[in-house]
Order: sequence, then structure tokens, then C-alpha cells
Amino acid sequence: MGKKRIISKTKEELLKEREGMEKKLEKSTRVSSSKFREGIIYIKSSYNNIIISLTDSSGNVLSQTSAGKIGFKGTKKSTPFAASKVAGAMAAILTKMNIKKISIFVKGVGSGRDSALRSFASKGFEIEMIKDITPIPHNGCRPRKARRV
Repeated sequence: MGKKRIISKTKEELLKEREGMEKKLEKSTRVSSSKFREGIIYIKSSYNNIIISLTDSSGNVLSQTSAGKIGFKGTKKSTPFAASKVAGAMAAILTKMNIKKISIFVKGVGSGRDSALRSFASKGFEIEMIKDITPIPHNGCRPRKARRV
């Protein structure tokens, strides 16, 4: 197959690259910590998983976490315990971003909805609003055609 050449960078190039990465990191953390004081939390709870998203007031997603991302597998992802752990992880992100006020939108029929709400309330955030946005069918789906015998 032949020899592979290893490209080595000089010290100056490495220092310049490091400075660029530090500036990008500093800029992203500075904006997220100082710009946002309030956020919107979306809790989507299904029979299989729970997903919590954090957005700013205009709807841009800042962070997202789920039970699978934390490490729960299989049927354990949809339990109330997993939901409280996911909410705790999101609360840590909120405190890191210095967000105090939150509005919560809950969607879905899973068992972790209430425990996630309780977890956010116990962490000491100022909850402005809790709204259920679960879609409800208002006329149902179309029935099957009548069977002819």
C-alpha cells in the first residue's frame, strides 16, 4: 500500500490555530451567558423516550437533551426517573447559560411529563408559564369503508 506521509505543523502554525479556537470558544460562551436571560423549554414525552429542548424567545434551539443521550436504554428511557434525570441535566445547562426565567411547553402522553415539570420547579427557576400543546384529534380519522357481503 505504500508509506503514509505525516504532515507536521510548525510551532507558529499550532499557536495560531490554538488562538483561533480559543477566540471561537470564548465568543460562543460569552454570547450564550450574557445574551439570554429567559428561555423556552419544550418537553416531548412519548411512550419510548423523553426529549427536552431549550430555545430562546425567537425559537432558535440553544440546547437539547434526551434520555438516550444521558445513557438510558430500552424501556427505561420512558420512565419518570429518566425524565427527572433529563430535566436535571437541562437545569445544569440553564444555570451554565445564566437563564433564570423559563416558559414550559409540554407535548405527548408519556409518563415522564409530570416528573420533568417537578424537577424544573424544584431547581429554583422562575416558571412563567406551563402550557400543554399535545395535539388532540377533533374529528378522528376517516372510518373504514363498509363491508359488503
